[in-house]
Amino acid sequence: MSADTPAADAPADAASDGADAGDHPMVGQRHDEVELPVIRPAIARDEVDSSGRVGAVAYPYRVYEAEVEVDRPLMSPRRDRRVISVDCSRRLSLRADTVPEFETRTVEDALVLPSELSPEQADEKARDAAFKWTLRTSILGDVPEVELARTVDAYKLFWLVERPDGDCIVDSVDGSERPLDD
Repeated sequence: MSADTPAADAPADAASDGADAGDHPMVGQRHDEVELPVIRPAIARDEVDSSGRVGAVAYPYRVYEAEVEVDRPLMSPRRDRRVISVDCSRRLSLRADTVPEFETRTVEDALVLPSELSPEQADEKARDAAFKWTLRTSILGDVPEVELARTVDAYKLFWLVERPDGDCIVDSVDGSERPLDD
């Protein structure tokens, strides 16, 4: 199974099989309709090629704009800007070029995954990522100061697509596709 599809093989509604949703933390909650802050999709749900139903999975993200200051001997401090996206469901820190555009949207037939990180844990992941990325670009004489200047919580949507040759998941931002049976 790919990293983008941890919930793909799980039941869409844990309550439907008699289990408590708390027993299945990665399953999330299925909603017929839910209003969510989302990263603006570049690929609309109705643009996806499908022979059947197109559902949605919403992954929780926490996006940071961080300012990093590195002291340099005999020179003025160097300030860098970093954009860090923390996928709070998969516990991953990802580098980004810019803070993506967000909007509040009503999403139908959606599986909303829970955050596996508290806001404080996500903040720490972002600080660690900024520190590691700074190590790759600067010679450090001291620990850099990392300031989380801006923080945005939103969901990234993935479209679950039924097709005769096999179901797949489509990233709504970049349009990449992966089969669900990976």
